[in-house]
Amino acid sequence: MRRGGIAIVYGLLLAVPATAATQKPANQDQMLLQADEVDYDVDRHVVRARGHVEIDYGGRIVLADAVTYDQNTDKVSADGHASVMSANGDVVFANHVDLTDHMRDGVMQGFAALIGKSGRIVGNTAQREAGVETTVYNAAYTPCKICRERGDTTPLWSVKAYRIFYDEAHHRIKFKDATLKLGGVPIFYTPYYSTPDPTVKHTTGILTPELGSSSSIGYYVKLPIYIAFSDSEDATITPFATTKGGDVLEGEYRQRWNDGGMWLQASGGLNPHGGLSGNVEQGYGHLFGSGDWQATNTWRTGYDVQLTNNDTYLKRYDISELDRLVSDLFLEGIYGQSRLGLSTYFFEGLRATDNSEVIPFALPLIQYSYIPNHKVLSGELRVDFSSVALFREQATPELPDADERITTEVNYKLPYVTDNGQLFTLQADVRSDVYHVGRFTDGNLDESRFVTRALPYVGFDWRWPFASGSGDHAFVIQPIVQAIWAPYGGNPASIPNEDTSDIEFGDQDVFSFNRLPGYDIVETGPRANVGVQADAYFPGGSVETQIGEILRPKPDPIFAADTGLGGTTSDIVGRMSIKFLPYIDLTHRVDIDGNDGSLRRNEVYLTGIFGRSTVQVSYLRVEAIPSEALPTREEVNAQATIGVFDHWELFAAGRRDLEANQMLDSEFGLGYEDECLGIALAFRERYTQDRDLPPSSAVLLRFSFKSGDQPFDPFDLFPKDIFSRP
Repeated sequence: MRRGGIAIVYGLLLAVPATAATQKPANQDQMLLQADEVDYDVDRHVVRARGHVEIDYGGRIVLADAVTYDQNTDKVSADGHASVMSANGDVVFANHVDLTDHMRDGVMQGFAALIGKSGRIVGNTAQREAGVETTVYNAAYTPCKICRERGDTTPLWSVKAYRIFYDEAHHRIKFKDATLKLGGVPIFYTPYYSTPDPTVKHTTGILTPELGSSSSIGYYVKLPIYIAFSDSEDATITPFATTKGGDVLEGEYRQRWNDGGMWLQASGGLNPHGGLSGNVEQGYGHLFGSGDWQATNTWRTGYDVQLTNNDTYLKRYDISELDRLVSDLFLEGIYGQSRLGLSTYFFEGLRATDNSEVIPFALPLIQYSYIPNHKVLSGELRVDFSSVALFREQATPELPDADERITTEVNYKLPYVTDNGQLFTLQADVRSDVYHVGRFTDGNLDESRFVTRALPYVGFDWRWPFASGSGDHAFVIQPIVQAIWAPYGGNPASIPNEDTSDIEFGDQDVFSFNRLPGYDIVETGPRANVGVQADAYFPGGSVETQIGEILRPKPDPIFAADTGLGGTTSDIVGRMSIKFLPYIDLTHRVDIDGNDGSLRRNEVYLTGIFGRSTVQVSYLRVEAIPSEALPTREEVNAQATIGVFDHWELFAAGRRDLEANQMLDSEFGLGYEDECLGIALAFRERYTQDRDLPPSSAVLLRFSFKSGDQPFDPFDLFPKDIFSRP
């Protein structure tokens, strides 16, 4: 039988009796064949198809110029631009293909395979077995995209091997006698190697090592071992070996579930060259982590932990730059706009000036806020309750061993907008505090007293925005006046100041009825906050400005003259923000001394993005505040990433203390990154000494070969099953 043009033939029509060993369910025996020309030998049960041949058999598709199908042996032979697509989407190309077992198994000549989006295997010959196992001989593999441009057909990195075994069921690619090539140049040989295919998101294996050299710990190497327990649970164990700083073992565990997740990071190290003398054996350790669990729609609980047993350990081994650690355990319930929170806090100071014995811990902290979902007398009502108990190992002349506070506050806001656009807001607030202050010596209570106070105020906020503009331009100017009445006093000397010791005055709180961050110290007496806000909006960005100050009938005694809040007039604070995203983001903040016009505080933050290049610069100058024992501080911080060529970039960063005229730290280097390779070489230097941690310099080398962004399997380094087969 011979047909010209398009022909469709079904396996059921062509079927002949099959042996018991080869029989399949009827729905798997059905074959769809389509071609320009088909010959069918009825006597021999052989089909020959030519011209744009396509066979669909059980979800596996064969395309070729010519195909022969022998029904007696269930053998399909394809020639000329042959390709086979598996049910999972992988595609195999070959010059000649012989397939059996319903096109599941076979032998291919001139083999090439596409795995996932970019993985490729090529070889002289290939044998496919069990429908999911392919062995390729004299082969090469790469996960990198190969450009079609002339002169750019060599993948950035690849593996050439005598034999490559691809297990589709377990998504593993294994190599025998493998040579790793970078840019076509051999750089490493291994008798065995294994990697997940590019479709795998995560799998157990060894991650790319990190190499470096530091003047404080010597030469070092990190070898992370990644363990994937499941799609939602994994761990990483990192041995960290150094020549001068001893050895460290780092570990990280992560798990996510439907209602939350957790993360823990821990390490332990032994350094025989510790201490100021460099010959003291020291043991180090740290524990970081967080967790969150949504128990119900209303309640959630969790923790945060930051602990270490050595003040300089985290910086010495580049684990963290934190110098104040906070650990907490919390329970939170949210219903509508209301919230109840119970938590405990533990603080650890790592600065040279920190004394752990006088840093308190909170056990417990209770916070409750009630905000009705409806208006109350056309306004907004809020009721807050707060209670905390603080304990410390050692009392100071200003702070007791233990004290407790209970605070209740009721706040009411009533906004009103006039017909000509003026916005009035009336705010009334009343707060009461009860303190229990104790002082202990050798475990005995020497003194215990209760202190109470009541703090009412009434505030009035007036704003009148004026807007103009045309088309896509708009300009808005808005004067702001806030008048607050409150009685004088309210800060008894018997109340310990635990949470309001660091007072910073700036544009972010100039228009606030209660600008102090804590509960223990309060701003009292009548006052007015006055200023203006002006904004301009353009198609590509905006310019926003704000300036304001505080006026008082007489000074508030809690503010010293050098804080910017003393006297009858405060400093003038302002902010200007220029944003033309994604190119320019500039913010400038100033604190101007109202007496002589000098800058008491000057801050500039600039971010510029130009294509692949980014520049970030910040400048800060704060004049000394003798009343708070704060010296003058002037510092500049800059970092830049400059994109050069296609995938290369230069990066540099530095921080300098302008007041002391010395560098604090710096870093610069060169990096490369594309879809299958990342390399970074950096030089880092720290110029200051922190107790037993002297100034240091370091060279770091990080690189990663990307194969679906996953590691190879360490347990397959020396396999006995796959490559031992004949």
